This record gives sequence, structure tokens and C-alpha cells, in this order.
Amino acid sequence: MKMSSVLAARWALLPMRVVVALGFLVHGAAKWNRGPAKFAVLLGQIGIPAPMAAAWSTTVVELLCGSALLIGLWVTVACIPLVVTMLVAMFTIHVHYGFSAVNTVGLTAAGPQFGPPGYEINLLYLAILAALAVSGPTPLSIDAVRQAERS
Repeated sequence: MKMSSVLAARWALLPMRVVVALGFLVHGAAKWNRGPAKFAVLLGQIGIPAPMAAAWSTTVVELLCGSALLIGLWVTVACIPLVVTMLVAMFTIHVHYGFSAVNTVGLTAAGPQFGPPGYEINLLYLAILAALAVSGPTPLSIDAVRQAERS
């Protein structure tokens, strides 16, 4: 593969890294702002063991690893706990609602009514995290700067 193709592929992954990072940061910030104890109640209702510990660890993982992705620091390592959170969410919650992320359950004069989301978004996040984990540093990342310094 030509060097220009490798560079183009890495630039193509940059918006994916940023958007996935922002997704995790927004979800982590929402858990933090509401308080992980409220998230723990939901986790307890679906049978997650040690729901308070799981709520805190999920919140911290989303905030720290989302931040790492955003700035491009230790991306491969940061992807691992994020993959775990996506797999847990997918298999404990979303898989029960089918594939589609948008489940329209009705239509009213006010507009469409939506049911719980399926696992489509989880799969998209997992695919992007896998691509980021194996691709090497993307442009505009601390990992790329560190790699250039070693060369």
C-alpha cells in the first residue's frame, strides 16, 4: 500500500475518533451530572451485579477513555474498556429491542413516538472502536506526535 493511501486512511478515521469520543463524553457527562447512583438504580433493575460499582466504573470509563480518544492519547488501550461497556450495554439492554436504533412505535399529531433503541448503535461504536484500535495513530492526535518523536 502506498504511503499516500495509508495517510488518507488515517485521516478518514479522524472524524470517527472525534465523534465516538464525543458520544462517550456526552453519555459519561450525563451519568456524572445526574449522579451515578441514579444510573445504578437502572443497572440494578436489569440485574447487573454490584450496580453502584458498575455505575461508577461505567461513568469513569466513558469520561476518561472518551477524553483519551478525543485528544488521541493511548487510543488502542482506551478502546478496550469502551468495547466492554458497549458489549455489556448491547447484551443486557439493547439486544432485547432488535437491531434498529430507531424503533417507531406510533405516530401522533405531535409526531412520531419512539420505543427503546436496538443494538445498531452499539455495533457502529464497536466497529469504529475496533478500527481505531488496530489502525495506528490518526492525525491530530497525541499518539501521532509521540510516534513522530520516536522516529
